[in-house]
Amino acid sequence: MAGKVFGRLALLAGAMALAGCEGGFALPGTGDKEATEAPVAQTSVRLVERDVEAPEVFQVTEQGLWDGRPSLGGVWVAYAEVKEPERVIIRNPGNGKFVIGALFRREREMPGPALQVSSDAAAALGLLAGAPARLNVTALRSEEVPVAPPAPDTPAPTPAAPAPAATARPVAEVTGTAAAAITAAEAKTAPPPAAAPATQPEPAQKPATRPAPTNARPYLQIGIFSVEANAERAAGMLRKQGVVPLIRTQESQGKPFWRVIVGPANRSADRDILLEKVRGLGFQDAYFVRN
Repeated sequence: MAGKVFGRLALLAGAMALAGCEGGFALPGTGDKEATEAPVAQTSVRLVERDVEAPEVFQVTEQGLWDGRPSLGGVWVAYAEVKEPERVIIRNPGNGKFVIGALFRREREMPGPALQVSSDAAAALGLLAGAPARLNVTALRSEEVPVAPPAPDTPAPTPAAPAPAATARPVAEVTGTAAAAITAAEAKTAPPPAAAPATQPEPAQKPATRPAPTNARPYLQIGIFSVEANAERAAGMLRKQGVVPLIRTQESQGKPFWRVIVGPANRSADRDILLEKVRGLGFQDAYFVRN
């Protein structure tokens, strides 16, 4: 009996000596996990839209004329040989001015310059009423280009070397479990750990897909304006008649312009009603666009 007690005391003394020789005690919940985790630099690439000229779609250089009368619809020109409305860049080579606007089909052939110019376009291009000027009109197309995020100003700090894992437990923990440790040491064989039940991996869920729009051009463009106040005035006219417009600010070659659009309207019936109402308010040159 005395031998068993002496043996147990020897085991307890050895465990406490081992804990003291490890150079300190580890606090609960600490270790090398926090030391080895380093911030991971995340990089992302975003897409931005920009305008590119598309002369293969439409391009003419002709005489243009503003007749001196105010016109609705913002910045636009009309030309006889146009199949569908387009967004274009209009240049006046005589003074170097240019503006983004819309291109429409001229309703009827009239004597004089081939290009009919709106009052807003004339103001942006520096045209005088009744004075023809040579203009260049080129179609525009939008394309998406990737833009990488800017590089950080300072390099990321080098993560510290991981500290060695502490194996000793606190004194209180060793003392509290001494009896269990002695009993396990005297046991001839330790029971094997129970095997964790095999779990079947859950099937991966398919990402939800958005239904494709029923029409490729759901927005009705009221006009393109080189002056923000004119865009706001056109939008105000629509709001008074119960039509909710959107004003989108864009930029091309360093110059801003404002587009007034309404929508989206995907169903054919909604498109017909919207177009009829907008044209009834005087915006005869409104047309549907993609965005």
